[in-house]
Formats: sequence, structure tokens, C-alpha cells
Amino acid sequence: MHIQISQDFRKKTKAAVSSIVTFVFVYILIFIFTIALALACIGGGIWLIAAKPMFLTLMVGAGLAGTGIFVFFFIIKFLFKKHINDRSDLTEIKRSDEPELFKMIDDIVKEAETNFPKKVYLSNDVNASVFYDSSFWSMFFPIQKNLTIGVGLINTTTKQELKAILSHEFGHFSQRSMKVGSYVYNVNQIIFNLVNDDESYRNSVEKFASFSGYFSIFASLAIFFTSKIQWVLAKMYSYVNIRHMALSREMEFHADEVAANIAGSISLEESLLRLELANNSYHNVLNFYEARISKNQSSRNIYREQFFVMNFLAEQNELEMKYDLPHVKLTESGLFNKSKLNIENQWASHPSTEDRVAKLRQLNITKEVDNQPAKDLFKDFAKTEEKLTAKLFSNIKYERGRKDLEFETFKSEFETQYQRDSFDKIFNNYYDNKNPNPEIQENVLSENIQFENLYDNEKVELVYTLIALESDKKTIEAVANKEFILKTFDYDGKKYKAAEAKKLIPKIDQSIVEIKDQIIKNDSDIYNYFLKTADIQNRKSEFVSLYQSFSDYDKLYEEKYKLYIDLVNATAFISARTPFEQIRHNFITLKSLEDQLKQEMRFHLQNLHLTSELSEKDIKDLKDYIEKEHIYFRNEEYFEANLRLLMNAINTLPYLLHRKYFLVKKEVLSLMNNLEERRRVEKFS
Repeated sequence: MHIQISQDFRKKTKAAVSSIVTFVFVYILIFIFTIALALACIGGGIWLIAAKPMFLTLMVGAGLAGTGIFVFFFIIKFLFKKHINDRSDLTEIKRSDEPELFKMIDDIVKEAETNFPKKVYLSNDVNASVFYDSSFWSMFFPIQKNLTIGVGLINTTTKQELKAILSHEFGHFSQRSMKVGSYVYNVNQIIFNLVNDDESYRNSVEKFASFSGYFSIFASLAIFFTSKIQWVLAKMYSYVNIRHMALSREMEFHADEVAANIAGSISLEESLLRLELANNSYHNVLNFYEARISKNQSSRNIYREQFFVMNFLAEQNELEMKYDLPHVKLTESGLFNKSKLNIENQWASHPSTEDRVAKLRQLNITKEVDNQPAKDLFKDFAKTEEKLTAKLFSNIKYERGRKDLEFETFKSEFETQYQRDSFDKIFNNYYDNKNPNPEIQENVLSENIQFENLYDNEKVELVYTLIALESDKKTIEAVANKEFILKTFDYDGKKYKAAEAKKLIPKIDQSIVEIKDQIIKNDSDIYNYFLKTADIQNRKSEFVSLYQSFSDYDKLYEEKYKLYIDLVNATAFISARTPFEQIRHNFITLKSLEDQLKQEMRFHLQNLHLTSELSEKDIKDLKDYIEKEHIYFRNEEYFEANLRLLMNAINTLPYLLHRKYFLVKKEVLSLMNNLEERRRVEKFS
């Protein structure tokens, strides 16, 4: 297979190569400097000892030589560093285990004209990847890659989609022109090792310093020189990495083209668009069980549950089904993204899904397809799922032994939890990222206002347009203040220079004001619509009272959350080096804030709706905290157990405040939903 390299790819390849050449030139200069420094230090040390042999000159000479040797070793230490991928969470499979899957990989390797992976692994993720253990020498000697396939991905794709995704991974290694990416990757690893991965080096220098007070002076000198070298290399890391990321984005397009030629454009497009839903579903299940660790509950097959959650969420969002899988359309995947700002993210390694889909549609390559579930490639996929689930849960420590939840119990509890933690569908996502307006007053409602108009797509778009405008404004302000460095950006289809960002802000402000006015007008119509509906049903006082309760808590929320911020700031000294006298003074000052915290905790712990998601241990710890006076510091020593109780209470406060806000909001919306449902029943009865 030969795929024509795009002009953009050639351009970004040249930029990446030129950055490597620049790095090599800078590195050679630093290398020459460190050799000269090492020779000068060693020579100077020998001369000093020879000139006047005595203990002092011996120590100074040895320390001076040590400085030169350590600085030189710093600049070559990457030669001995090997990046080993952690495989503890992976499960290796062989051809004899899953012959059909390996046959698919054989076909892909043959068509992509690349090599078969050294090893094939299964992971828990909703992803696939190719990896290898890299070192400096892997730039010159070929290394076999390993393939990782996520069971969460296999579980949510067709055979053709899985083939497309695996073809994409092998596409990265299918042509000689792609090898420049490996070189840039290895250069980045070298610079990263020099700039950031220096713990063992510093430990060696500190060990050298500990031998003698004389040596500590020269150890500090070595650290001084290496810190200056690191500063230069950090600049080089940014220079090389930005060009690496730009090339990576082009490589993704290239790998997509390889995949499209092997498995077809549609298969890759549909799997890409479903990927976010499949991944969210998997993490929803993980979060479900994370909250049940204190109850010693676990799963027998987390992937069966992932599949259920994916289809359940698809049903809730009224997605179409295709091949017994949710069919996510491009318009649905970006439904709530109303931003008009387009800035090429120079640090992004992947292009956006929208851009990838657009390129795939341009290719429009069709192939014979096999839309059977990808899990059918396995001899016994359920057994494989259960094996990886058991491995995943084996890393969790349970107090009284784990107990697997029955699938039907999971379904029931997940649905109950979802309904409890979400708002009714009749509001069409209007309140998902917005609250009822607490400042709306009663006024005359237009007679022709209909419920459907209050929550139609146009009104919902207003909410997400406002969110996007406010986000765009913050980004453009950052550009104007030079916090975000770039040359140009696109806004609303028009290109702007960075210097023009400041002039654009008033235009965005005007749009924000206009959208806010429309939303306030709609919120007023909503309030008065339900006020009128409640009045007809003789429930006006109930509605007004509940809405007022929400408005009151809305005003209190900021004040109560400020207590959390004050507590975080007041306890920051605990994690910093602080004089003993200051520590004692800080805890005295903290007392008044702590009294307020205990008062809040007493109030919230009485509400079973707020504490239902907290573990028995958390509740016990909170009660221990509020019922006793605790000493946190005495005789120049922290009391760690008491500090843990304090920090647990502080960190639980925002959860309780947010949960209370959610419940008050849901109570208002539930009443509004009930009023509307009763109105419809009465209308048609």
C-alpha cells in the first residue's frame, strides 16, 4: 500500500527535522562545554593536590574533580536510561488463545505492509495502542512494537470497526516517511530525561555531598551548573515538542487514511463518534463501584455492565441504533459546543474528531464490511471479560472481602442512581449546566406561551451559546494579556492577529449581554408559566414557597462555599515549612473558622439525603471530628490522626454544599415537571 504524503505533512516533517537538527547543535555545544569543564575541574584538582599535598587540598581537589564529573555525567545520563512500559495491568494473549483475532491482525499487517507485533495484550481500557520500550539506541536499531487492545473497546465495536481502529495503529508504522515521528519522539524522551527525570542523579549528588562538608560545596556547584543546562534544555523541549505535536496531528490523519484504505471510511468514522460514549459508559461503571468500595461490592463482569450503560445512555439521549450499537452522528457528538473561537492547539497530539471525520468523508473509501460484534472474534468473550474484571478488582483492598453484585441488581441500582442524579427529560438539557433564575419576579404572562417553546432547541442553544461566549472571552483576554502566546486565531469564521484580540472583547461582551437578555426573558416566561399552571391547580403557594427556598439557598451558597476557601487558605501552612511559633499561632487563628465548619457539618449530617453516598467510615470520622476538641500540634510535633479528621471534614464540605444545592434545585424542577404532567393529563382527560 502506498499513500501519498500531503503537503502539510511534508511541511511539518521538515519543521520537526529542523528542530531536531537545532537540538543536536545546541546539545553538541553543551557537550563540548561539559567536557571542557570536566577536564578543567579534574586537571585543577590534580594540580592542587600535587602542588601542596595535605588533607585540605586533597578534599578540595577531589570535590573539584567531582563537580566536573557530575556535570559531564548529567549530560550523558540519557544514554543509560531505558523507558520500560508498565505492563502489570495488561494480559498477554497468544495466537493459540484467540486465532480469529490474530487472523484479523495478520490481514491488517499484510495490507499495511508492516511487521506483526512482538506481543499482543488485552487492557481494561476503551482504546487500542502500539507501544515499545524505548531508549536512545532505539533511534538506530529496529525495535518490535507491542499491540494493546482494550476489552472496553472490543465490547463496543463491530468487527469492521475494530479492524479500522487496529489498522489506524499500524498505520503509524506503515511507511518510511513516518519514521521521523519516532526520531522526534526519542529526542523528546532524551530532553525530558535531562530536564525532569533527574531524581537518581540528584540522589547521587546528595550522597557525594554527605561524605564531607567540603564536598557539599562542590555538590552545590554541580547542581548550579546542571540547573543552567536544564534551563537551556527546557527551552529546547518546548521548541522541539511543539513541532512534534504538529507532526503528530498530521500523522493521525495519515494513519486514518491507512485505516480507511484497509477497513473503509465509514467504519472508522462511526467508531470514532461512538468512542466518547463508550468511554464515558465504562467510567460511569467504574465510578459506580468506586462509591461502593466501603460496602465491599464489586463486579463479576464490568464490560457487560458497560454495554448496558452505553445503551441506556443512548436511549436517554434518543440516539439511533445500528448493528445493535448506538449510532452517534457528528451533529450529536458536538451538540453543546457553540464556541466561535478556533485556535490550533499547538500542544495537542491529536486533531479534533470533527477534523478527522471531515478528512474521512473526503476520502470516502468503501470496503466489504463485517458488522458482527467484535467480541465474536473471541472463543469465549464473556470468560475473557470476567478474567480482566477480576484482575481489575484485585487491586482494591476491601475491609471484609468483596462480594459481586448481580447484573440485574446493578441495572436497577444504576437506573435509580441515574434518575436521582439527573433532571427530567422534558426540560431538554436546559438545566444541565444552568440553574433556575433565583431573581425572577411575577409578571403578566403572554397568553400564547406554550411549554414546548420554553424548552425547545433554540432556547437550549442560547444557554450553551452563552457558556461558549464566556469561555471564548476568557481565552481572548488571555491572548490580549499575552498569557496565551500565538500569532493568529479564527473567530466566527474570520482570522485575527493576536494584537487585535483586545478590540474583539467589546464585540463578545455585546453578544453576551444580548444572549443573557434573551435567557432572562425566557426564564421569566418559565417562572410565570409555572406560576399560572400552579395557580390553576391550587398549588401556587407550594410553588412560590419551594422556588423561594431555592432562591434563598442560592444566595447562601456562595457565602458557605467561601468558608471552604477560607479553611483551605488557613490550613495551607500545614503542607509548608513553618516555624513552630507560627504553627501554634495559625491553629489559634483557625479556631473561629473551625467552629463554623463544625456547625455546618452538624447541620448537614442530619440530612440523610446528603449522607447517603458517604461511607460508614467517613460518617464516623465526621462525627468524631465535630463531637470532640482535637489537638493538632504539641511539643513541636503534628498529631497526624487529628489532622486527617480535620482535612477530611474540610474536603467533605464542598461535596455536601454542592449536593444540597443539587437536591434543592431538583426539588423545584420535580415540582415543575409534576405540574406540567398534571396539566397535560387534565387537558386530554
